[in-house]
Amino acid sequence: MVFVTGSSGLIGSFLIPELLRQGHQVKALFRGQIPAVAGADQVQWLEGDVLDPALLRDALVGVRYVFHCAGVVSYAPQDEELLKQVNIEGTANLVDACLEAGSIKLCHVSSIAAVGRPKNVEVLTENSKWDPAAEVSAYAGSKYYGEVEVWRGVAEGLDAVIVNPSIILGPADWSRSSTQLFRYVYNERPFYTAGEANFVDVRDVVEAMLRLTFSEITGERFILNAERMSYKAFFNEAASCFGKKAPAMKVPALLTEVVWRLEHLRARLTKARPLITKDTARVSRKTHFFSNEKIRKTIGFEFRPVSESVGWVCRELEGQMANGSLQGAK
Repeated sequence: MVFVTGSSGLIGSFLIPELLRQGHQVKALFRGQIPAVAGADQVQWLEGDVLDPALLRDALVGVRYVFHCAGVVSYAPQDEELLKQVNIEGTANLVDACLEAGSIKLCHVSSIAAVGRPKNVEVLTENSKWDPAAEVSAYAGSKYYGEVEVWRGVAEGLDAVIVNPSIILGPADWSRSSTQLFRYVYNERPFYTAGEANFVDVRDVVEAMLRLTFSEITGERFILNAERMSYKAFFNEAASCFGKKAPAMKVPALLTEVVWRLEHLRARLTKARPLITKDTARVSRKTHFFSNEKIRKTIGFEFRPVSESVGWVCRELEGQMANGSLQGAK
């Protein structure tokens, strides 16, 4: 029996069908509406969230493996408290429930945002030290301290592995996660920044999670990253797949600093959510590379090239647009 949190997210939507295909019994946590994942009628659905400790304890009865995919991804200042609640307190609740249940192995989905970024170091690994004094986004801090809760569990006897995916590519809601990058290109937006980003295919994330969780490996974290690519190259790849005009106007670093400040002011005056924040503006200029050497050496894992993933996502999104099933398309 397997328990999955974050069933409505990108990872959950690919993880659950694969677990069912492999013959596992699946319990999954959802909020609001049961997700339209493949094989949904075979899943034991539990309505609630990770902020309910009693629900989690009940959910883990008879469970052997837990995949903790639930989490909030946001760089908006007004979400700071929500990030703490879900990404830290929610993880702590799940860790406590796993410890109480006993004989459970946990796979915790973190993020490369939780990997330390020492000054003047371009290639980052699982051993890159986190600096508590460094200026980081509320999101990065919440993912790091969520990991701390998992390590606490490990110290108390919990079997656990942590994965740190980079930007996950997969067909999902037009208005959420990395799919927004594809929508940006599809709508032929003109601008791009000089930075680079690290990307990984959702299918590779799921496969790595399954191989690590159903192994003897425990008490380890693994970066899941295919490769680094400039935003310009990524946009060009997606534009070519869609048959669209790629962004061609480079935004200078100084201008991004002006834009996020203006957007911050607009959001305060209108009480709307900012489209660009200080954190997103500065992340867009980063050039770090997150090494995948550890997982490649540990279990012989190989990642799909980003160009292959981009082509796949474009084709899937176009198919969803054609049949009217693409969420957030309007």
